Amino acid sequence: MSKMPICDVVSSKRDQKEFLYLERELYRDNPYWVPPLWAERRKIVGFKHHPFYDDADRQAFLVRRDGRAVGRILAVVNHAHNRCHNEKRGFVGFFECEDDSEASKLLFQHAFDWLRQQGMTDVRGPVHPSLNYEVGLLVDGFDSSPTFMIPYNHPYYERLFLESGFEKVQDLFSYDAHMDILEDLDPKLAFVIEEATRRFKVNCRPIDRKRFKEDVRSFLEIYNQSLQRTWGYVPMSEAEIKVQSDGLKHLIVPELTSIAEIDGRPVGAGFGLLDYNQIIRQIDGKLFPFGWLKLLTGKRKIDRLRLISTNVLPEYQKWGLGLVTLSRILPDAIAFGIQIGEFSWVLESNSLSRGTIERGGATRTKTHRLYDRSLA
Repeated sequence: MSKMPICDVVSSKRDQKEFLYLERELYRDNPYWVPPLWAERRKIVGFKHHPFYDDADRQAFLVRRDGRAVGRILAVVNHAHNRCHNEKRGFVGFFECEDDSEASKLLFQHAFDWLRQQGMTDVRGPVHPSLNYEVGLLVDGFDSSPTFMIPYNHPYYERLFLESGFEKVQDLFSYDAHMDILEDLDPKLAFVIEEATRRFKVNCRPIDRKRFKEDVRSFLEIYNQSLQRTWGYVPMSEAEIKVQSDGLKHLIVPELTSIAEIDGRPVGAGFGLLDYNQIIRQIDGKLFPFGWLKLLTGKRKIDRLRLISTNVLPEYQKWGLGLVTLSRILPDAIAFGIQIGEFSWVLESNSLSRGTIERGGATRTKTHRLYDRSLA
């Protein structure tokens, strides 16, 4: 007969290892799960330094049954979010658990108690660890692998969230667009692209390898400014921008990026990120000793592109410059050998972007969900 589950804070190196690799055990027989880059996961959960935690507190928990880890969670207080939105909201992320309601409830309860001790009145999740990174619980689209930096989880996780009192607050959608839809592009969208280009005399170019850091910084700064009114958004800190810039240096393919300029000033930026999950699966998420080499040399074999973001400065957002920025990437993506572009993720509340993507012929393939709960 199984003993009662026991939940503890993650404190030792052994605990950290159990926390990290629990998901490997939980998805061992799942053909769609892709391991994370383990070295990066260690940083983003706070087991090694990451600049996100310069302005955030966190506590990791493990729940064990019969001495074996069966669940995990990270509770986070994001001070930047609470200042920006004038809230006392905590967050939970990196949730993984066996189909064990007793264990998951205990896990959530410990996370809630810790957040209350930090003065939080509400909780949102799952975020890993904020909306600038990996977000949401997969609730639809389990029969295909996720693209790079998109979460995947077991279908029963939603039930475990609901059993602990969470309620849906926002959905995030992923859309697939086969490159052959360009032949049937809505004439209205083509007109918007042509008219916006003419009116503003827009020049679109890829990121310049010779000024790579400067261009990536321009993209991240436009990203920060353009999303100020987006639901739940909090700007990345300077330190986060630097770390992101350094990391993207090895992953970005310049011809799959676009910077829109008016009179030499960057006003829009977008980039597609290759679906590195196709290679990460082969290297089991391990960059060393030879994983990095396979990741970098295998780029040309990747046939799927994640269109992460097309952002335009607020004063230009209603003039179609997002479409202009994106249109520069598409011919180069086809020449690269990309077969499918995935738009992800798109907020349910972002009706403008959703409408444009759907009119363009893309098909919704996955839904991730965010949940809120009062801690009262």
